[in-house]
Amino acid sequence: MLPNFGSDPDAFGRFAERFARYMGTANFLFYMTIFVIVWIAFNVIGLFGFQWDPYPFILLNLFFSTQASYAAPLILLAQNRQDDRDRVTIEQDRARDERNLADTEYLTREVAALRIALREVATRDYVRAELRSLLSDLLEAQEELGPNNSGGSNNGEKAKDKIKDKRNKQRNPPTQQIPKIHPAHSSASQSEPDLSSVGTSPTRNPGPPAQPES
Repeated sequence: MLPNFGSDPDAFGRFAERFARYMGTANFLFYMTIFVIVWIAFNVIGLFGFQWDPYPFILLNLFFSTQASYAAPLILLAQNRQDDRDRVTIEQDRARDERNLADTEYLTREVAALRIALREVATRDYVRAELRSLLSDLLEAQEELGPNNSGGSNNGEKAKDKIKDKRNKQRNPPTQQIPKIHPAHSSASQSEPDLSSVGTSPTRNPGPPAQPES
């Protein structure tokens, strides 16, 4: 039963693809070989008196020529349809690759933002160190207050202030300032002699002045 090509425009294209696909199989080659052998055997030997195409087998050549003239356009039509499918597939792959590239760039930016944000997050070791420091400060404040010290809220506020001062000193240690030396003072101090090292000699009493002789 022949396919109906009027209702479906792609029916002939599908038929051409099926025909071209079947011509490229081993079954088609096997059946064509059997057909040629039987044709030649009947026309050469003349079994049962049948010789409808004697040598040089003009009818067989006409059959092959007709088959080739129809097979070539059908194969080209099937190739064109395959090219169209490949083109559509390539466009879809290109669009998919562009989406994947955009998604990859977005994820890369998100990962970079997360890394930057994680740098500002306190780590577990940092939190542990802060808690240990706070605990040690509390213990020191409790030891300074003493178990029998009844100072009320003033002692508690003093302890809190002391802990805050200590933590501020730990976070912001004071820097040592280098003393400034003025050049005028240094030169003056170098020019003045050290009088303390010089020994003092006892003063002599000259006594009364000598009188002239008469």
